Amino acid sequence: MSETSDLTPAETQVWRAFPRGESVDFRTAENEDPALCDTWGAERTLRASVLRALLVKAPREEGEIAALKITGARITGTLDLKYAEIDAPVRLSHCHFDGVPDLYGARLRQLNLSRSVLPGLASGTLRVEGVLRMTDCRVRGPVRLGGARISGALFMERAQFTAQDDAEPVLQLNQATIGDDLWAPEMRAHGQVRLTGAAITGRINLQDAEFDNPGGTALDAQNLNVGAHVRARCVRTRGRVELRGSRIAGRVDLLHARLSHPGDTALRASSCVIGELWLSGGERIEGALNLRRSQIEILTLDPEMLPEEVHLGNLTYTALTPHEPAGRRLAMLERDGGEYEPYAYEQLTAAYRRIGDDDAARLVQLAKARRRRTTLTWYGRLWGYLQDATVGYGFRPMRAAVWLLSLVAIGSIAYGLDHPRPIKADEAPDFNPVFYTLDLLLPVVGFGQEAAFAPHGWHQWLSYVLIITGWILATTIVAGVTRSVSRQ
Repeated sequence: MSETSDLTPAETQVWRAFPRGESVDFRTAENEDPALCDTWGAERTLRASVLRALLVKAPREEGEIAALKITGARITGTLDLKYAEIDAPVRLSHCHFDGVPDLYGARLRQLNLSRSVLPGLASGTLRVEGVLRMTDCRVRGPVRLGGARISGALFMERAQFTAQDDAEPVLQLNQATIGDDLWAPEMRAHGQVRLTGAAITGRINLQDAEFDNPGGTALDAQNLNVGAHVRARCVRTRGRVELRGSRIAGRVDLLHARLSHPGDTALRASSCVIGELWLSGGERIEGALNLRRSQIEILTLDPEMLPEEVHLGNLTYTALTPHEPAGRRLAMLERDGGEYEPYAYEQLTAAYRRIGDDDAARLVQLAKARRRRTTLTWYGRLWGYLQDATVGYGFRPMRAAVWLLSLVAIGSIAYGLDHPRPIKADEAPDFNPVFYTLDLLLPVVGFGQEAAFAPHGWHQWLSYVLIITGWILATTIVAGVTRSVSRQ
């Protein structure tokens, strides 16, 4: 075998250490950064073909557990383990790879690439029985982990992903299955990260991470399935965050997040099923927020984070926190630029009623009636304005009392200063300006005053005004109160 017949001293050291699972550390005090490997000599250089032969064909020692544990080496060539089955743990930390490792379809017991520098990683449909570690990795090309099956956790703390060509995502985990957590706090991705269709049994930790893909999709996680929480506190994104169709059993924590995609959608979490969604404490979202058709048990939404454009059609939530006055919550409904949808107002009304704030619930219903009025014909809008001005669509009944008292006062003063003439002087009761005015105003109540006196001149015109106003007032009160009672 040519790979093993002319081993260098460094390769011989690794070859001898492998059967016993011993570690080989090539680092020196002068230079430990794998990104600056140009000064590394032959004493720190390993051929990828030698490592492949070692993993695939090297003999094992009885009573020992073989493992490849290398630190601080430069690996030349392409490490081709495509479709290989490796039962030994592999740790290649602080290493510099000249070529893109090809692990497509491979089966590994455990893989550790922490703090290494790679030009990319081809690992589609990879199987890892334990954990995959890419902590502090710097990858300068696409990482293809689509369809990977990782029984343990995937660690990517502080990893950096970039690519010269933005034609494909810098990190692909689409359709991947992770049996534990996806741990990637402070990760940096310059390009798209794809998690479409991925299934994570445990948690996702993206705290303080950055996703940078201006003008495109920064994080594509459609149909993502998470068994626990998504911690994305203080995350920073430039580009769209796509969560459409995802199912997240726990909470999506976006506290203090900065989401930016001006002129387009910054966060789309439509058609999702989420336990809790936290959008609070961060800067105002730059771009639209889309939560259409989603089901969220607890929605924590800070009005200060809401953008100018919000889409909430058919959004269902059980609780809305923190408790805010109705006026601050109504702003998010008014920013929905689509057609009038009563369901959004009913959801907000129900949320207020669950916590016993009936005053806020009535204000939401009043806002709903006013929004609906904009969709009516001109005569429907006119009738709506009358109901609004008189009784606030039945949600402000005291306004009707004010109107009634004002008209009674006007009529009483006017008729008290100048009595109308009695029809039959010898049969007419004593004139009472207050009850005469009430006779004119109230269409279903009679005090015997209206029939006994005949106004003329300006008295007659005033009586016409009071009669018409009384009918309008009575009709709007009945319509408004009926609407209010039907909502209870």
